[in-house]
Amino acid sequence: MVNIIGTYECKADAKGRLMVASALKKQLSPVLEEGFVIKRSVFQPCLELYPMQEWNQMMAKINKLNRFVKKNNDFIRRFTAGVKVVEMDSAGRILIPKDLCVFAGIEKQVVLSSAVNIIEIWDKDKYESVIEDTASDFADLAEEVMGNIEIDE
Repeated sequence: MVNIIGTYECKADAKGRLMVASALKKQLSPVLEEGFVIKRSVFQPCLELYPMQEWNQMMAKINKLNRFVKKNNDFIRRFTAGVKVVEMDSAGRILIPKDLCVFAGIEKQVVLSSAVNIIEIWDKDKYESVIEDTASDFADLAEEVMGNIEIDE
């Protein structure tokens, strides 16, 4: 499992290529050769970049769903809509497919934000808006999500 740390700003060029920050590239170095999967986020107008090993673990979970249950099929179809395999080139860039750039509204200014074992790829303005909108509710959210978890000493 890869644990990714940090938030990084970068620019997308006209072809949708993102230059990955060297600090992030260094964290990803153990998984660079395997490649990545990029997809639409389920909950936000951003993209998710999965190292291949993380994607394979997710697919193993999804593959356990009974496909004779309609909602499972619907979920799988939506979850995998627009999924693409991408690689980092020798210059440290990742090419974001055009349809996914359109989905996330990515034009020029981009934020790459760690989400534990994946990277969220955001249009900078949308990212800042979401962070700002959730800032006032974060204390309540943190208590609700983490408040009942036993913390080992």
